[in-house]
Amino acid sequence: MKRSILILLKTLVWLACLAPAVWLVWGAVTNDLGPDPTADIAFTTGRTTLRLLAITLAITPLRRLSPHLNWLIKFRRLLGLFAFFYATLHMLTYVALYSGFSVPAMIGDVAKRRFITMGVAAYLLLLPLALTSTTWAIRKLGGKNWNRLHKLIYLAAICGVIHYWWQVKTGVITPITITAIIAALLLARPLLSWMQRRRKARAAVAA
Repeated sequence: MKRSILILLKTLVWLACLAPAVWLVWGAVTNDLGPDPTADIAFTTGRTTLRLLAITLAITPLRRLSPHLNWLIKFRRLLGLFAFFYATLHMLTYVALYSGFSVPAMIGDVAKRRFITMGVAAYLLLLPLALTSTTWAIRKLGGKNWNRLHKLIYLAAICGVIHYWWQVKTGVITPITITAIIAALLLARPLLSWMQRRRKARAAVAA
């Protein structure tokens, strides 16, 4: 891919990823976040986190489907870091606006409210991935260890989906779409790996 096109695409990805944050800031400035601004901020940051995680998870299956899509790998780190950025905003919304920075209140919530427990677990799973997203960290850990560590994104996505389901009221099925997408992406990985092995085995026999 030409460098100019890659720069253009990265710029567009940056703008798209920043759009929800800009929308929230604009809504706060214009006092247009609805009757419950805190809930609006929490919902937007949480939903954006899951969407970006889903897009990040989609990159590897797409690359396995076609070698012409290998250039997508250049966006995986960027998308993953933006997912962590929104996860951090989501966590700060809880810490600052819901808990008022009260440590006892947060400890009590984690112990008693299962959706908060699952949300904290998802964030803690994403934290080491963000901290080891640099080239220096890859060199220090080694490629294999780094890849093993970054498989935590699967668990983080699952915990994030469970957090979403446990947060909404009984009977509300809003999380169903993102759940189906993430489930399909997680199932696609072993399926595509198996298909690749079958293809290589057939090619070896044919040769």
